[in-house]
Amino acid sequence: MRAKNILISLFFTCFLINGQVCFGQLEQTALNKISELNTLITQAENSNIDVLKEKMTVRTAEVFLEYANWDENNIAENTDYFLLVNIYKDTAAQMATDLPNYERSEINLMLDEAIVTLNKLLKGEISRKPSPKIDWTNITIDGNQVIHNGKPVFLSDYTWKPAMSELTEYFGNKDGFFISPSHVLDASGSLNSNIINELKSKETGSFGSIFLNHKNVKDWAETTYGPDFIMREDTFTGYDIDNPGAKIMQDFLLGGTIPFMKNKKYADLGYMLCNEPHFFTTKDVWATGPVSNYTIDKFKIWLSEKHQTIANLNTIWNTNFSNFNDVTINMPIEGNLLGTAIWYDWNRFNMQRVTDWFTFLHDKVQEYDADAKSHIKIIPHFWSNNEIDSGIDLEELTALTEIIGNDAKSYNSHMWGATEPWESRYSFYWRDLSMPYDFMRSVSPNKIIYNSETHFLSTTKFRDLYLKPSYARAVYWLANLQGMNVSQSWFWSRREDGSIRNGSGKGYAGSNNQQPRIINEVESTYIDLNAFSEDIAAMQVLRKPLRIYYSKNSAINKLNHMDAVFELYESLYFEGIPIGFATQKIITEQDNSNWDAILIYKTEFTTTSELEVLQTYLDNGGTIIKDAISLTKNEYGVAHSFTLNASNGKLLNGTTYQNIANQGLSIVSDNNELPVVSLFEENSLNKKGAYYRAYKNNEDENIISIINLGKENTTITLNLTRNNNPVNITNLLTGESLSSTFLMKPDAVYLLKVEDAVLATENLNKSKLKFYPNPTSNIVNFSSETTIKKATIYNTLGQEIKSIKGISNQLYVDLTELKKGVYFIKIDSLIGSKTISIIKK
Repeated sequence: MRAKNILISLFFTCFLINGQVCFGQLEQTALNKISELNTLITQAENSNIDVLKEKMTVRTAEVFLEYANWDENNIAENTDYFLLVNIYKDTAAQMATDLPNYERSEINLMLDEAIVTLNKLLKGEISRKPSPKIDWTNITIDGNQVIHNGKPVFLSDYTWKPAMSELTEYFGNKDGFFISPSHVLDASGSLNSNIINELKSKETGSFGSIFLNHKNVKDWAETTYGPDFIMREDTFTGYDIDNPGAKIMQDFLLGGTIPFMKNKKYADLGYMLCNEPHFFTTKDVWATGPVSNYTIDKFKIWLSEKHQTIANLNTIWNTNFSNFNDVTINMPIEGNLLGTAIWYDWNRFNMQRVTDWFTFLHDKVQEYDADAKSHIKIIPHFWSNNEIDSGIDLEELTALTEIIGNDAKSYNSHMWGATEPWESRYSFYWRDLSMPYDFMRSVSPNKIIYNSETHFLSTTKFRDLYLKPSYARAVYWLANLQGMNVSQSWFWSRREDGSIRNGSGKGYAGSNNQQPRIINEVESTYIDLNAFSEDIAAMQVLRKPLRIYYSKNSAINKLNHMDAVFELYESLYFEGIPIGFATQKIITEQDNSNWDAILIYKTEFTTTSELEVLQTYLDNGGTIIKDAISLTKNEYGVAHSFTLNASNGKLLNGTTYQNIANQGLSIVSDNNELPVVSLFEENSLNKKGAYYRAYKNNEDENIISIINLGKENTTITLNLTRNNNPVNITNLLTGESLSSTFLMKPDAVYLLKVEDAVLATENLNKSKLKFYPNPTSNIVNFSSETTIKKATIYNTLGQEIKSIKGISNQLYVDLTELKKGVYFIKIDSLIGSKTISIIKK
């Protein structure tokens, strides 16, 4: 970061010498570029070239030029915000001073890139598939996809973004409403009249969701429901969920508001039942809070149902309670109890009581609107990063709601702490994004994923004013490829005039609110995703042939259980095979033919019922690959009385996670389930970093999407899995041809069509491709029974000279300006490609 600051300071030398001159120059330069780009946009529209991306870029430039002017006039306020961020506080005044011209310089770079691209499109050097302009009033949900005009789309918006047309036209137009316990005014359930009047007058609006807040409870509730009703106010649930008054208060709120929101478009994305719920009760852990006597009484009932007799409990706990009413437990619970029966029972109960609470809220919403959908903004790293004591049962809560809610994060740097393991290998941290998404889609494959607070651009730990646009493209592409349908990024905290919204706090300085190229790149990425939405949607739901077994019982009992799960997951991640998960619930409720094998690694603790379900799976012909330590103990660490046997299936032994993964991959290969395109990569780290998914579409085309997550350049070689024929590769985002071996920089994203070159030539021959004259002194005429998309001219060294776009079954290639000699012309049609030699005389 220090190096970056030095470079930026050098770049802005003119600012320090004569800021006003530079300000005028940079702004006028940007305005001139906007004018130039608008002229090109008009030309492109006249040539039927899609220019949604360039129009969005112009709008981004216009908006951020206004922001830069506001920043120019409010350096002191920006200084205060930079002071709040640890990595910027020492240079806060300089950062604030340099900011306006940094923003203007970024705008100019962004406009330059757009001008270059559009000129290439106009010259026919590249091509572009049109992308729909999203009408948020015309959005529906169909199973696991969001639909717009009959096709899947991927939606992007920002938290707090002002609802002004300048922003909603290109940067998302999500609607919604906010309801809170603070709207309940008294013990009789009277609601704030202003809220009711607002609901009565609110039009159906556009596609959106309802935010159910759980803070700011009124004092009447404490008086009515008891002195400990208001608690945990530093979390997003500021009251006792086990107090009977909690359900009464929520019934007042939901019953009084939902009837006004029923059948409204702004509620179609569902009711968010809670914002980032967490119910930690471990001593000295972040956000740990108290529990009430109501909670302890529930725990005693849970224990009695779990253990049946007090003697059983005393044996397992090594205690001597006379009855369940006498059971005591110290709160907050000591972390050193991890691995004991007391620890297990409390954390298992904590998950159950939280699930029961959200089940109540879910059912109450549907009591007042039977068709309503709901979701929960779950923090997925509680699951993927060994924080099982949060009280969040990711599996049960994912299964409960109609929409998979979350606020998954990613980052490519961090502002404090030691070097993290991922930094030696990857360009950014993807574990808390990818692994939870694969798990949640395994639990509920027929639901959309809505990330209602997308932390890809900044987190409390991650901020970089000089963030690379390539990172933004890579992380959003990855998230959508792995299942995300709707993103609401954190955050747009500028008001209509560019001023900073109250409450922006530590999250503002160095964020996307000061990064025009980042905003532009995110929206550009979504435009590309939606141009090829059917391909992305198809790759989201590819069959997951290998399933990693997950047991919450092992996760509760082991400090770093999810690290072992990740080792196995990571070893499979770069093989082009979508990874799934299996649990007792998944095996019981889903069609077991949806996968080829279940892989189990370092999962010692399972209940007897889990073991029985796995045995039934084997009895029915399933395949399990496991190591020796897995499935050996019950949830209390007692050895199981029986072990699995192969029965009618296959029970294979694995040693390391890599050995288990390799056996699984062999099974996939034997079953002909490998991706239609095979990928080989070479890089200086000698470790895989290219994540990819491939499939054959309805037009029998092989499509592959690749993201280089590695920190180094990597050389990719693509082949067809079914044969060794040479391949023709087309970059679908630009229409350009690639060789079968090509370089990918870190964060690079490709969407490619890979053709069998032999078959493509045969197909084109069948289309009766004709060309004349040859030799020629000027024009070569091409005709075919199918549409000719493009002709590309190469010299004998293989260097591309120029390309010509086609739109019909005839194309005329003019060689007049070329020197005499031999040239190769590659013809790309709808059904294949063919290269012929032409003599220019």
